Amino acid sequence: MAAGRTTPVTKPRAAARKPEAEPGPVTDRLDRPGPADAHTSEFWKELRRAVIWLSVVAAGALVVILIEPILFILASVVIAVMLDGGTRLLGRFLPIPRGYRLGIIVAFVVAFVGWTFYLTGTQVIQQAAQLPPLIESQVARISAFAQAHGINLGIAELRQAGEQLLGSVGRVTAILSSAAGVVSSLVMMLVLAVFLATEAQLYSRGLAWLVPIARRDEAHDLIDKVGWTLRRLMAGRLVGMMATGFLTGMLLMITGVPMAMLLGVLSFLLAFLPNIGAIMSGVLITLVGFSVDVQHGFFAIGVYFTVQTVESYFITPTVARRAVDMPPALVLGAQIMFGALFGILGLALADPILAMSKVILEERAKRRVAEQA
Repeated sequence: MAAGRTTPVTKPRAAARKPEAEPGPVTDRLDRPGPADAHTSEFWKELRRAVIWLSVVAAGALVVILIEPILFILASVVIAVMLDGGTRLLGRFLPIPRGYRLGIIVAFVVAFVGWTFYLTGTQVIQQAAQLPPLIESQVARISAFAQAHGINLGIAELRQAGEQLLGSVGRVTAILSSAAGVVSSLVMMLVLAVFLATEAQLYSRGLAWLVPIARRDEAHDLIDKVGWTLRRLMAGRLVGMMATGFLTGMLLMITGVPMAMLLGVLSFLLAFLPNIGAIMSGVLITLVGFSVDVQHGFFAIGVYFTVQTVESYFITPTVARRAVDMPPALVLGAQIMFGALFGILGLALADPILAMSKVILEERAKRRVAEQA
């Protein structure tokens, strides 16, 4: 190498540049597997969430679509509870197998209904056909009387109120008339109730099977308490219904008010609806009484207040000691809400549904307190 010459320094070749990675969370998101990767837990977690929300929406839509058969099934459960209560009561006096006792109760119910319609069916059907035009004529008379005394109620408003009243009891009077659809529905409910009452323990175990194993003992206890509550509620209601219907029909017949038999049957059925049923039967009794003359109208009012006094001061306090105690305002609010949402059947089932909900919420609260203690 010649003196004075410098050897050039060869610089190493620069390595291929890597793209600069974005710092922080973006790098984490790129490195982590996404929901599209089916083998990851994130995918199945998101899928479960989606399925749960879709199931909730589908269940809500299904309830809206099938609300009428659901209410019929609930009505069958209520009837089954009543049959079961009668079977248990009969067992205190007649120590025979449960199936025979249930058969006696069902036969008695069928015989009573058949006897009632056989002896009074024609008269009740004729009276039921005469009731709607009679009430409409009474509404017109009330409107004319109010206008004559300077009260501008308007015939349209009163007629609308009368139509709403008739609409409220329309299905009740249809049961007493020749409504084949309603009768067939009642028969189906009774048959389903008989099946439920025959194998009550089987269906109770089936409901408890839907609960996790660790909670099944609590589920059995809850089902027993709900059944006990419904039996007491329906027993008290049935006693009040029979007393109200019998007293109303007998007193109206004694005072000479027409359609006494029909009004007694309607009072019996409407007594199933506390608060609202008494008001509806009172309005019907008063309108029918005043359709004859003023004297029979006052007789009808007297009969209504007499029956309500006997029921309020003698029957209800006696039955309430053994039945379920629920606040009247809560019961009335539930009836208004269920009646507006589901019609006459929802109105009839508001009380049992409220009683079941009350028991379930109370037992859930007790369990939480016990777990925290």
